[in-house]
Amino acid sequence: MEDGKVEYYAASRVVDVTGVLTDSQAREVDSLLADKLASAAETMWLPHNLVRAVRRLVDKVDPAGRVERARKADEGRKVTLEHGENCQSRLVTTMRSEVAAACYARVDSLARQRKCDGHERTYDQLRADVVADLLLGNDPGAKTPEVSAVVYVHIPVDTALSISETGAELDGYGPIPGAIGREIATNPTSTWRKVLCDPATGDPVDLGRSRYRPTATLREAMRVRDRECVIPWCHRPARHCDTDHEREWARDNGPTSLTNLTARCRRHHRMKNTPGWTTTHHPARRTTTVTTPLGRAHTGRRTPVLTPKPKAPPPGQPPDPDEPPPF
Repeated sequence: MEDGKVEYYAASRVVDVTGVLTDSQAREVDSLLADKLASAAETMWLPHNLVRAVRRLVDKVDPAGRVERARKADEGRKVTLEHGENCQSRLVTTMRSEVAAACYARVDSLARQRKCDGHERTYDQLRADVVADLLLGNDPGAKTPEVSAVVYVHIPVDTALSISETGAELDGYGPIPGAIGREIATNPTSTWRKVLCDPATGDPVDLGRSRYRPTATLREAMRVRDRECVIPWCHRPARHCDTDHEREWARDNGPTSLTNLTARCRRHHRMKNTPGWTTTHHPARRTTTVTTPLGRAHTGRRTPVLTPKPKAPPPGQPPDPDEPPPF
């Protein structure tokens, strides 16, 4: 904070996340976080990005306590009503993240259906109206297809089989305890999909085709791979993003292939072709660099679904700079 690298709000969020640790554990997280910030100076550390990084470090330093913390937090689920100005109020629901993600997916799908039916309201207005209709028992609209409420949980097979307690990943949120991932996976309403990953990179290379025609499978494989919008500071889940050709299909004859498709939310999809903004995406390196009209570049790196096996450099040669850092 003294150097101006982290502002007060972000620092206060870090304190909230690490407040469950002992003093010695908090000091260990502080040391790891300082190293992480120093080695990734090009990353845009917005508060939510910083908090996600700290969550991972807290789980790393105190793996035994993360399941207990999740269980205790779930006991505090609630609904609160907060009255505001201009006849507007907030209805806030606190619940388990995978349940909230599924609820939002259904609301978003119903709102998009209404938009397709010709409603001129914004998506935010439509989502608010859908929530009100659902809670008041009104007809929210046409029935949505099953896929509209999909939530991706990435869980290593050894964790799913209770061989390991390696954490799982909930897209749009971040790391969750392995035990919580197993609870989601063993829910009778959950659907398992086979995802084949490259052991060297940890990236998905194929997706089971039991439910969808190839074009839909390709889109879903892209969403499983990217998990979120590829723009460094955006964490909108890929299932709510547009499927974008990195090399334009109409202008540059870009192929419709997994290596040329990326997930971009509607806002950043439009920003891609806005004068003054440039984006460079490297699927193999898992990096996206955004250059603003002022010339400032921000680079984000997509972490693999599984932890890749590090490649040992040839004897006498330094490590490859394109290889992901060890965190």
